[in-house]
Amino acid sequence: IFSIGYMKGEPRYWWFFAVLQLFAASMLMLVMADILLLLLISWELVGVCSFLLIGFYWEKRSATEAAKKAFITTRIGDIGLMSGIILLFNGPNSFNIQEIIHYAEAGEYGDTYLFIAMACLFLGAMGNSAQLPFHVWLPGAMKGRTPVSALIHAATMVVAGVYLTARMLPVYEVADGMMLVITIVGLTTALLTGFIAIVQTDIKKVLAYSTVGQLGFMFVALGSGNTTAALFHLMTHAFFKALLFLGSG
Repeated sequence: IFSIGYMKGEPRYWWFFAVLQLFAASMLMLVMADILLLLLISWELVGVCSFLLIGFYWEKRSATEAAKKAFITTRIGDIGLMSGIILLFNGPNSFNIQEIIHYAEAGEYGDTYLFIAMACLFLGAMGNSAQLPFHVWLPGAMKGRTPVSALIHAATMVVAGVYLTARMLPVYEVADGMMLVITIVGLTTALLTGFIAIVQTDIKKVLAYSTVGQLGFMFVALGSGNTTAALFHLMTHAFFKALLFLGSG
């Protein structure tokens, strides 16, 4: 409803809504995926849609640069995600999330092997959720239209990493030392981005750094094994951050 009025009279009106619908559909598929391969496909679709929407005004050099920066930075994390999925598949010979969880809880993976696999998987989550040092792409993503910024920050791109970590948390708990890594990354990100936000002059960039900080807190909750707190904050954050972006527009 907001976008219909906001995009009135803009060029490529139909293209904006087509990609926006694909964006939402990709995220729904990601949430419903019960196998890691389908999750990876929808994860990549989310990345493509964010690239297309951030660079919506491809006539502007700043928008194309921001889109490329977001795409390349998150792809670095995705290399880790793919590696992690391949390593996890190697044991039970299945991409099914439940089977992988049961296999890990039974202690079938070696300790070091599981730690490396989950570290790779977490790298993918860090890339999409803009945790340090991948936080650089998110403020640039504000070159997209305001409804896009609201969608990226509230429901799609950045919370995918939190969702994946929450979904695979039983395996992270078995992987010795990974919970501490998640907590440290989340806490460092929350503190540093809070300080960075203080010196920003662009309202959308202030909100962008605020998002990264809130995601950091979600990872701290996950690192302490509290999935309920992390996902509850994910839900509440989605509402207030979307409204803040629509208001700032």
